[in-house]
Amino acid sequence: MDFNPALFTTEIQMTDLVYTEKELVQSLKEYIKAEESKLAAIKSWASKLDALTRVSTSDPEGYLAHPVNAYKLMKRLNSEWSELETLVLQNPSDGFISNMSIHRQYFPDEEDATGAAKALMRLQDTYQLDSEAFSRGKLPGLHTNALLTVDDCFDMGKTAYNDADYYHAVLWLQQSLKQLDAGEEAVISKADILDYLSYSVYQMGDLPRAIELTRRLVAIDPKHDRAGGNLRYFERLLTKQLNEMNQTYQPPSEEPIQLGTYSRPKDHLPERETYEALCRGEGLQMVRRSRLFCRYQDGKRNPRLLLKPMKEEDEWDSPHIVRYLEVLSHEEIEKIKELAKPRLARATVRDPKTGVLTTANYRVSKSAWLEAEDDVVIQRVNQRIEDITGLTVDTAELLQVANYGVGGQYEPHFDFSRKDEPDAFKRLGTGNRVATFLNYMSDVAAGGATVFPDFGAAIWPRKGTAVFWYNLFRSGEGDYRTRHAACPVLVGSKWVSNKWIHERGQEFRRPCGLTEVD
Repeated sequence: MDFNPALFTTEIQMTDLVYTEKELVQSLKEYIKAEESKLAAIKSWASKLDALTRVSTSDPEGYLAHPVNAYKLMKRLNSEWSELETLVLQNPSDGFISNMSIHRQYFPDEEDATGAAKALMRLQDTYQLDSEAFSRGKLPGLHTNALLTVDDCFDMGKTAYNDADYYHAVLWLQQSLKQLDAGEEAVISKADILDYLSYSVYQMGDLPRAIELTRRLVAIDPKHDRAGGNLRYFERLLTKQLNEMNQTYQPPSEEPIQLGTYSRPKDHLPERETYEALCRGEGLQMVRRSRLFCRYQDGKRNPRLLLKPMKEEDEWDSPHIVRYLEVLSHEEIEKIKELAKPRLARATVRDPKTGVLTTANYRVSKSAWLEAEDDVVIQRVNQRIEDITGLTVDTAELLQVANYGVGGQYEPHFDFSRKDEPDAFKRLGTGNRVATFLNYMSDVAAGGATVFPDFGAAIWPRKGTAVFWYNLFRSGEGDYRTRHAACPVLVGSKWVSNKWIHERGQEFRRPCGLTEVD
C-alpha cells in the first residue's frame, strides 16, 4: 500500500485501514489465546507442584526416606523447574508486536488525525449540524451506531483549541461536558473539560459564562493550577467592562451552548455563506423551466455519434452548462479507478504567484493523472470528449481522476488563470483553460454537489454523467461567473474525472465572436 499524507482525504486508503485494523484484531485474539494457553500450562504446573510440596513438607524426613521421592526431587529441581522457567519466559506477544511493527508504517499520524477532526468540523459548518447530531450518529438520511464518546468529543474540542479555533472548541467541549453530566463513563475528568471550555468561552467574548464555568471548576478542584487566577482575572475584566458601559451584571444564560450561540468567525472566503447554503440545497436560483431543454446531440453529425447520439440536458442557461447522460459505462469507470488508485496523491493547486503546484486546505481530495497511453479506455474517453464537445483534446491536460472522502471538498475557485497570474499555464504552452469537462464516476449518498455561487446553481453527482462548460468567452476573456466549488462529501465517497481543455487548437473549432462577451 502506497502511503501518502492526508490519509483521511481518500476512500481507498481509509478502506485499507479498515482491513488493517481487522487483521490486527485477529492478531490480538491469537496473542490472547496464546497467553491463555501459556497461563493454563503454568496453572497446571502450579497445581501439580502445590500437591507435591504439601506432601513433602508435611513429613520431609519420611518423604525423602523413599528413594524414588529423593530422585524425583532432584529431577524436578534440575530439569522440570527449568522447563517451567522456559515456559514462563516465553513471550507470546512477539508475534503481535511483529505484526504491529509491519503495519505501523501505514498508520495515520497526528496530521491525519487532526485532518479527520477538521473534516468533521467542516461538515458541521457547511451542513449546519450540531455536535450532538454527530455524537449520536444522526446525519441526514443516515442513522448509524457510529457514536462519539465523551473522550472523542473532548479530543475534537482540544484539536480545535490547539489550533486557536475557539468557536469549534466550545461546541465540542460543551458536548463532551453534556455527555459526562448525563452519566457517561469517560477517561477525561470533568475538571479538564471545564478548564479548556471556560477559557474557550472567554476567548469567544462571553465573560459571564466563562466565570460560571470557572467557578464550577474551582468547586471541583480548589487547588487547580490556573482556575483561581483565571477566575479573579475574568471577574476583574467583567467589572471593568460593566463600569465602562455603565451596565449591571447579568447572569449567563441557562441555555446550553449550541450551534448559533456564538457567531462563527469570518474567514478568507467572501462567498462562504452563499457557497455553504448552495451545498445544503438552499438559495438555489431556479431558472425558468422554459429556458432549459434536453436534446440528442450528435456532435454536428460526428460519425461516432450518429447511431448513438448523446443525451444532453441544460443545467443552466447563462453561462451555458450542460449535462451529458451515459457518458461513461460502469466498466469504464471501474477501469479508470483501477488505473488511478495506485497513483493517488494529495491534490494540489497552482500557486498564482509562482505557478508551482502545492497542497492547500481549501482543496481536500486525492488525485491522479492518466495518459492515453495508459490504457485503451483512456484513449476512448479522450476521443469521446472530443466528439461531444467538438474541441480538440490534443492540447488538453491529462485526464485527472479525483477521490473525495468524507469531508473532501474544493472551495470556490476558477479553472482558468486570471490576468494577475499570467504564468499559470506558461510551461504547457497551450494557452488558458477554455473549457471544463467533468465526469461523475459515483453517486454520493449526501453532499458533494458542484455549486456556482455567482448565479446560485447546484449540480448533484450522478454516476456515469458529465457536465461541461466554457471558462472563457470566445474573445479569450475569462468568464468570472464560472467560479465554482465541490461541496464537502457528507456521507459516502465521491469519484470524478475531468478534462481541462486549452485554447490552442480551438481557433477554428470555436472562433472568436463579434464582441468581448460572445
